[in-house]
Parts: sequence; structure tokens; C-alpha cells
Amino acid sequence: MKINVLTLFPDMFTPLQVSMLGRALEDKKWDLNLVNFRDFTTDVHHHVDDTPYGGGAGMVLQIMPIKKALDSLEKKGKVIITAPQGKTFNQKMAKRWADEEQDLTFICGHYEGFDQRVYEMADEVVSIGDYVLTGGELPTMSMIDATVRLLPGVLGNSASAVEESFSHGLLEYPQYTRPAEFEGMKVPEVLMSGNHGKIAEWRLKEALRNTLLRRPDLLENREFTSEESKLLTEIKLELENKN
Repeated sequence: MKINVLTLFPDMFTPLQVSMLGRALEDKKWDLNLVNFRDFTTDVHHHVDDTPYGGGAGMVLQIMPIKKALDSLEKKGKVIITAPQGKTFNQKMAKRWADEEQDLTFICGHYEGFDQRVYEMADEVVSIGDYVLTGGELPTMSMIDATVRLLPGVLGNSASAVEESFSHGLLEYPQYTRPAEFEGMKVPEVLMSGNHGKIAEWRLKEALRNTLLRRPDLLENREFTSEESKLLTEIKLELENKN
């Protein structure tokens, strides 16, 4: 997968070129193409913004340099704009993008946003949450990270992505490593039992417990299996008894 990013600040994307994603970049599991759309301006001062028609505070990004930057790409693939009015990014979206096997092009905004005609060039408008950031670079990096790590061969263990939080609509179960006891805090015995069936049941139950306690909204429209329903009933009884 090739990912193009149209941005005024290409240097901000250094974090994507280190650690696991950096190794995958070196191994050509994906490709990152950073395009500064300021380079496509025509005036001597390289302006990319202007005052909005009709008046108002702030400056608006112009369509011309962004359109020229898009046209310069060999393949645009799916064009994505990060903006507060977009649909909220989630794990399912990352999985869909990773599975589609087409290039992605992100356009990062700044100032008071884009000339409305820029949105008409996008296939999707996406937000990472109901808060305001200085620009679209940080949301874009988050979405690239979440998507690229799902590409074949990027994670060292292919099972890791399957078991992570949100992959099955639940938060992840607790995990432990050595020592088995530290300052009185013990690893649950079932995890050291070697009984893989019991371990799988414990993990599912604790994932349900974590989700119920921390993100109950994720359970609202979930279609539960018979096992999940049984475990959830047990969890609720345990919580009632504890209280």
C-alpha cells in the first residue's frame, strides 16, 4: 500500500518512520509519500490560504494548490480529509482500508479549514474525536498507524492484531508476564494452568468485564453469542455481590 499525505508540515511525520512502522517501511510493506502542497502555489510568497468570501475570522485553505498537488500524484487511490465534521474513525474503518488494498491519500487541513470545493475531491471525511487540534497531521498519523499495522507482514505476530482491543468489538483482556508474583500482586492461576480452553474462557470473560466497566457503549448493539451472554450474566452477578 502506498500512502500519500498532502501537508504543509512534512517533517511532522517522522514518527511513522521509526519503530515497527519504520521497519515495515524499510521492508517495503508500505510506502509513504509526503507532498508539501505549498510547493504548488504560483505567487512569490507561496500563499496557501486567503480570507473567506463573505467575511469572517481566520483564513481558509485555497483549492488551487491542493488540487494541483493531487493531480501530481501518479495514483490517488482513496482520498481522505481529516475534519471535525467527518465520521469518527474506528478500528473497523482501519481494517476496511487495510483490506481494500488500494492507495490512500490524506489531505491535512490548517487554519479555519478548507475551501468547500476541496471536500468535493474527497472520498471520505474522517474525524478522530470531538475536539480541536492545530492541524490534520496528528489525526492523519493516528489513522495511518492504525491502518498500516493491519497490513500483512507488518506485525511480528499475525495473531496480535486479531486479539487487540476493538478487533472483536471488545476491549482487550488483561495481560501478565513474569514474575508470577510481585509485591503481593499475583498472576491469575488460570493463565499458568496450561489449560487453553479455560484460558480462552477467562480472556473472553475479562474482555467483557473490561468493556462493561470502561466502555459499556460498545455492548449496546452487540449481538452476543450464548457463551458471551452466560459470561456477562456471571460478571454482573459478581459486580452486584461486590457492591
